Amino acid sequence: MTAFLEEMSFGYLATNGEDGCPRVKALNFVCVDGDVYMHGAKSGEKIQDLARDNRVTFAVAKEYAIIPSYFTDARLACPATAFFKSVTIRGRMEVVHDLDVKARAFTKFMEKLQPEGGYDPFDTNDADYVANLKAVALLKLVPEDISAKFKFGQNIKGEKREQVMAGLTERDGELDAETLALMKKFCPHHQGK
Repeated sequence: MTAFLEEMSFGYLATNGEDGCPRVKALNFVCVDGDVYMHGAKSGEKIQDLARDNRVTFAVAKEYAIIPSYFTDARLACPATAFFKSVTIRGRMEVVHDLDVKARAFTKFMEKLQPEGGYDPFDTNDADYVANLKAVALLKLVPEDISAKFKFGQNIKGEKREQVMAGLTERDGELDAETLALMKKFCPHHQGK
């Protein structure tokens, strides 16, 4: 899960709206010392929702391959599926005010989103950085429950499994080779083959 979260750059935050309905927002995020950080404006819907109720759910997912039904069945649609990784975190959101924590989190954002550099490092002694750090909201999700689902055909056995693997090999789409490797890694029926 940790490696997956490190490779992903955005996810979906669900807050509790004033009307009781969940509100979902796509946000960039980073993980630092087991906590998940997001940022945004200091006002607006998200901040209002969190002021009323700081319980949130955050989800990150990546689809690797659509598996069409015809890979394993020439007639029925039922075998159609998708292979993916997903992580869901439930917890409470805190607003971070400490400038050193903000600088550390935003450094991690920059390392993730702009690894080539091209900027001065965050410095809480730099008046320009201090002004910017104070102007933006940094949100810290403290996890209470984390779950994951990595689906790569673990339930498919025998000939049907071989058909899916052959279909991925033949199709040779953008993530199909990686999907095949993950099938081999995560599927107990393929261990050692």
